[in-house]
Amino acid sequence: MQLSTRHVLDRAFSSLGIVAIALMGAALVLLLGPIVIRGSGALVFRGTVEHRRLMLELFQRGDAEELDEELALARKAREPLYEKIAECEADLKSLGFARRREVRGALHELKEVMRELLGPAPGTPKPVMPRDQYGQTRWERAELKLKDVLFIEKWDYSDPTQMGKKTLAPRIEDFKGTPLETNGFFTYAETHLDEMLRPNWTFYWQFLTDRSYDAHFFGGIWPEMLGTFYLTFGAMLFALPLGVIAAVYLTEYAGAGPIISGLRVCISTLAGVPSIVFGLFGLAFFINTLGVSSSKSVLAGSLTLGLLVLPTVIRASEEAIRAVPKTYREAALSLGAGKWHTVMTVVLPAALPGILTGLVISMGRAAGETAPIIFTAAVSVGQPLKLGQVFSQPTPALPWNIYNLCTEHEAVDEIRHVQYGMVFVLVGLVLLLNTAAIILRARISKKLHG
Repeated sequence: MQLSTRHVLDRAFSSLGIVAIALMGAALVLLLGPIVIRGSGALVFRGTVEHRRLMLELFQRGDAEELDEELALARKAREPLYEKIAECEADLKSLGFARRREVRGALHELKEVMRELLGPAPGTPKPVMPRDQYGQTRWERAELKLKDVLFIEKWDYSDPTQMGKKTLAPRIEDFKGTPLETNGFFTYAETHLDEMLRPNWTFYWQFLTDRSYDAHFFGGIWPEMLGTFYLTFGAMLFALPLGVIAAVYLTEYAGAGPIISGLRVCISTLAGVPSIVFGLFGLAFFINTLGVSSSKSVLAGSLTLGLLVLPTVIRASEEAIRAVPKTYREAALSLGAGKWHTVMTVVLPAALPGILTGLVISMGRAAGETAPIIFTAAVSVGQPLKLGQVFSQPTPALPWNIYNLCTEHEAVDEIRHVQYGMVFVLVGLVLLLNTAAIILRARISKKLHG
């Protein structure tokens, strides 16, 4: 090959490498950017006076006297709205029967939307559910609810050749000929929302340490974080020793033959089995057959996740052991060390950085898997588990709860900040675990190289 051709090929491969790195970086920015931006909104946001009231009543945080003053100002700003509604109710008697029925129904809908925005009206019974006891606790949600006060979603089917189009009709049209059309109710609600809810910037770091209230309408995600830690470390405690022992056997003791070749094929095949299959196997084997727990438990979930990542640990450990120079073994054996002593004191320490690489990959996968723990360990809502409860109790976990909140929660749009907050924390936990393992691997490598 001519030198000029070689230079052209080198530059071409270098350019392709740079382009690939740039594309990977752009993909990471596009993927992680929205997660970071919207996920951080679970921690930093404009909290209303309703949020501060909730924090004091549910978690005993905040200054009671200062909050009482704020609530008094907020109630004073809200009074005109309730007075205008009362004025409209008193005027119902002057309407005809059909019109009175229409306006009464529209008033009922308006009161419900007002309750969602500002909380229960003065003089009404206290609702049972916490979600109904407070108004909007976040300013961005309050602005959306204000639109529900001002407008009604309707569907326009005037064009028979097209599907219906969603339109926003001013709610005031439902109150034509009533005091709500003339007393400025809707204008007041739009211009005085700030005074009625008094938003302030809030750093809610307790989102990481509080448990959830009322199916994640309020509170934090501590049980989910703790459950993810339990499952991840439990899986590693199971997979790492077995994986390393299997890798030592395959590289140092097993000879060539059809049985060993078949075993390697099985390990490679298990690495590609869908995770849902491991979940069903864990349910059938660990719970129904072995009976490690009477039903779902952290122990059963950890064992299932351990089996899931075991092929990865075996292959990574096997490659790391193979990479240890043969001269290390020969030197140890020449000094009189036995096979097992050589493996334990020479080969494994030298292969440890590579083994930790497999550990890093396995930890990230175990922390983010959903399917295996659906059948063996995860529940939607639960208390933080003590260490002794992991043998018999299920736990909430970030991967499962993210899926559950995004697909099955009754108020998906109401808790978007919780969904993104969980994703943000899960990505952060995986990065934290991987960073810790990488730092440990680097320190071990530095010691090994003197």
